Amino acid sequence: MTPYIIFLIILALTFDFLNGFHDSANSIATVVSTRVLSPKYAVIWAAFFNFIAFLFFGLHVANTIGKGIVDINVLDKNVIFGALTGACGWNIITWYFGLPTSSSHSLIGGLIGAAIIKAGPDALVMSGIFKTVLFIFVSPLVGLILGVVIGFIVYWSFRRAIPSKVDNVFRRGQLVSAALYSLGHGGNDAQKTMGIIAGLLFSVGWLKGAFYIPLWVIISCNGAIALGTMFGGWRIVKTMGQKISKLKPVDGFCAESGAAVTLFISSAFGIPVSTTHTITGAIMGVGSLKRMSAVRWGVAGTIIWAWILTIPCSALISIVAYLCVSKF
Repeated sequence: MTPYIIFLIILALTFDFLNGFHDSANSIATVVSTRVLSPKYAVIWAAFFNFIAFLFFGLHVANTIGKGIVDINVLDKNVIFGALTGACGWNIITWYFGLPTSSSHSLIGGLIGAAIIKAGPDALVMSGIFKTVLFIFVSPLVGLILGVVIGFIVYWSFRRAIPSKVDNVFRRGQLVSAALYSLGHGGNDAQKTMGIIAGLLFSVGWLKGAFYIPLWVIISCNGAIALGTMFGGWRIVKTMGQKISKLKPVDGFCAESGAAVTLFISSAFGIPVSTTHTITGAIMGVGSLKRMSAVRWGVAGTIIWAWILTIPCSALISIVAYLCVSKF
């Protein structure tokens, strides 16, 4: 491998690390805010299930990112560099301001920006982009609906139970729901970096025959996202776990379960959804079951604006990065 290719692989794994770092809040915010686990043990718990996720999921999302957003023949070293720089740059900006935006969509925005500058709009695979953009709105809505449904079933089932008993049951139950959510997180998000690295290897001729994901890429990507989760994004934990809606263990269980189901379904269909959007929708759904005022809709509105800006802003950073590297 040439030094530049090695650098790009390291940059891709850095993005994967930042993905885990940025999105660790999604995995642990509820379990920390409900005090089921301390932050230290919560990140270890989430990171473990992030890492082993590749044992449970196919590679449908990786294939979508690798060849379903941008024409595989347009991908080259500079496009990959622009995409990763755009994604990492936007992740760092939103982490600094404590906004739980989508690492997935920042990567897709980065790909779109660099590819358009190189080859024009014809380089884009519009069916894959349309499906991804559609799920910016669908995934939080599905998370919200599932959060409401699961919450309603749980609240009705335990309506006559002693509150302290309910709390004890769901403190244990939240360990399971957090584990399932972390599996979904690792199963969907780590695959996006797998697709980028495999696309890079394919573009330089190091993958012979049909496009596929090498085993070493799978393991290294799940390892990088797990490591990022262990370091944690504490600014975003505060937003997710406290600012949207106050949570009890039963609330955390319902939100994580709803989000996990959404991630499992989307990964099975190869849709690169945002874990951030999904868990935020689920938290809002569970919070609204108590009363509409239990959800801080102003904070939610700020988050939604950050979602809308993610693809164009990361695309803009990617364009600048691509133009700069193309001069050398």
